[in-house]
Amino acid sequence: MDIPVGGKYRPGEAMLAPAPSMLPPKAASGPPELLSNLREALIACDIKDGGTLSFHHHLRDGDAVLNQVLNAAAEAGLRGLTVAASSIFPIHAPLVDHIATGVVTGLVCDYVKGPVASAIMAGLMPEPVLLQSHGGRARAISSGQLRIDVAFLGAPRVGRDGAATGAGGRASCGPLGYAMVDADYAKNVVLLTEEICSAPPDRYEIEPGKADFLVKVPSLGDNRRILSGATAIATDAASSTIVDLVLGVIQASGLVANGFSFQTGAGGISLGVANKLGHLLATAGVRGGFISGGIAGGHVALLEAGLFERILDVQSFDLEAVRSYERSVTHIAMSASRYASPIDPSPVVDLLDTVVLGAAEVDRSFNVNVATGGDGVILGGPGGHPDTAAGAKLTIVTTRLRAGGNPKIVDRVACCVTPGCDVDVVVTEAGIAVNPMRIDLLERFRKSSLPLRTIDQLAAIAALEAPVRPLNKSDSIVALVERRGGGCMDVIYGRTA
Repeated sequence: MDIPVGGKYRPGEAMLAPAPSMLPPKAASGPPELLSNLREALIACDIKDGGTLSFHHHLRDGDAVLNQVLNAAAEAGLRGLTVAASSIFPIHAPLVDHIATGVVTGLVCDYVKGPVASAIMAGLMPEPVLLQSHGGRARAISSGQLRIDVAFLGAPRVGRDGAATGAGGRASCGPLGYAMVDADYAKNVVLLTEEICSAPPDRYEIEPGKADFLVKVPSLGDNRRILSGATAIATDAASSTIVDLVLGVIQASGLVANGFSFQTGAGGISLGVANKLGHLLATAGVRGGFISGGIAGGHVALLEAGLFERILDVQSFDLEAVRSYERSVTHIAMSASRYASPIDPSPVVDLLDTVVLGAAEVDRSFNVNVATGGDGVILGGPGGHPDTAAGAKLTIVTTRLRAGGNPKIVDRVACCVTPGCDVDVVVTEAGIAVNPMRIDLLERFRKSSLPLRTIDQLAAIAALEAPVRPLNKSDSIVALVERRGGGCMDVIYGRTA
């Protein structure tokens, strides 16, 4: 495949390079210099045209940091910047104007949704966007492949010595797991906060001496908007069936034992699985070891019920999880590198027994698409999907057979984000399909009452319910999907009129 090369981060070269090793993090120094505003920070960091600025997404669709910084950069006359954000949400719509005016010409992120995604599909970016997994981003930063000139990191509470945390304060958002990697490796680190504490916070994610500058701002954003997307357990008939089948798969897998480790997302089906998993563990008399990943209230309930020993949290998905992190010593922060980097010595994803994931599409080879919809339009990105799928002993992907008039089990996904070799079981309302590579699971499940089907059978049923529609794609590549260890996984094309 001919991979386009351009821009400061040169995605083609970086993605084709061998997976590197981690560099030592920069040494801690003295307390950060307190500055009056963001304009002073831009000057102090000596940002030039073409620089790379990084941001984290712990406030998710309530984040106000990225917009504030880019507005200041535009006012300062900077051009040709690359934004290396862990994720982009609809709140970041002003970024579209900065792209149109040339303030921003490069974008590297793990997930993108909303007006910025629409602008990418329309071909507004002068070069393809690079979509990484959460672990892939951490790898790229810690290895020096993605070099950050300045990390602008919002932290709800900061000590005068630079110790920073997402716990406490008006904009409390939970652990700053993604920001921790940026703080360790960026050339310059600017902390933005609403609250400078006279004494260091009791617990912190960014250690003292990592930040170079500190700016107090009126607002980091709205933490009520951390919760976005699915907000409740799915109760429709198809989802309820899928939840029950997932619990059956977990129970029949032979993995449920003391120390059981588990991860799931925050979607309606995933929350339903987390809710019922508690009953499964309690009935079996099993106490799990840890729950990991992005954490929501359903996961907190399992911890507080004594069904798991601890939570390992890289980001909080709702305010219940945020409050849990503030009060519980068994709710523990981890960096994105510790969570999912393929070059970390022992990433948590490699310690998972089971992960339950969603999908926009799954194909007959078990490849999964979570970057685009059936119409080929960007609706998200890799996130932690390929990281956890690669690491877990049992990777379960859940999906309804159709959505929005499109089949979700297809001949070939529009964009491959997670390769089929890392997917063990696909669960739909019409039954479950086991990857033929997992002969051990097939033998176990045949002894159960689980409704087994082949992936081809599921694809045929999905096609009857929702015929495949042709994609109106152009010849222009608008985004590159990177493998978590480096190298090109797939590309996303723009759309024709």
